[in-house]
Amino acid sequence: MIDAVRIRRATAADARGIAVVHVEAWRSAYAGILPDRVMVQMSVDQKATAWRRQIEAPGNAQGILVAELGDGGIAGFVSSGRATSALTGYDGEIFMLYVLPDWQEQGLGRGLLCGSLHLLSKSGFDSALVWVLADNPSRFFYEAMAGRRIGEKDEAIWGVTLHQIAYGWRGLKPLPAPCRERRK
Repeated sequence: MIDAVRIRRATAADARGIAVVHVEAWRSAYAGILPDRVMVQMSVDQKATAWRRQIEAPGNAQGILVAELGDGGIAGFVSSGRATSALTGYDGEIFMLYVLPDWQEQGLGRGLLCGSLHLLSKSGFDSALVWVLADNPSRFFYEAMAGRRIGEKDEAIWGVTLHQIAYGWRGLKPLPAPCRERRK
């Protein structure tokens, strides 16, 4: 990971930067997978409002981390918390992890995922999972990060059926090997 990038907890001031990453990463990753109208209707302003609310929510159990660049800009984010999935044996969940296209393949995703797994572990969660669209080539990142394929499902949304794959990590103490290895 680039030395000038810092992984830290999100604040309300980060909402717009998170929203920009959210919209740009979705448009890049899901072009041709999600309906065009979904991509076109995405709005940084709407996403910023939603992220600000989520960050400021009282008693918010979600951990939202950002990858902050040296100039204060946000290049990526991750959100996690108590699992909402019905997969037995997984109590934590990574809900979203996105990095701006120009910053991918530089260790930011790794830093965000490891930071989130650490945060979940510190919060008392023993395991974690993430759902990824099967057609998203970035899903192989989770395999490289020692995530084991633990489930599949189809979800009908926006007039299409999306096939999803779940990856999981059992035992967050110690963190998975890729989070313990030093990057060269």
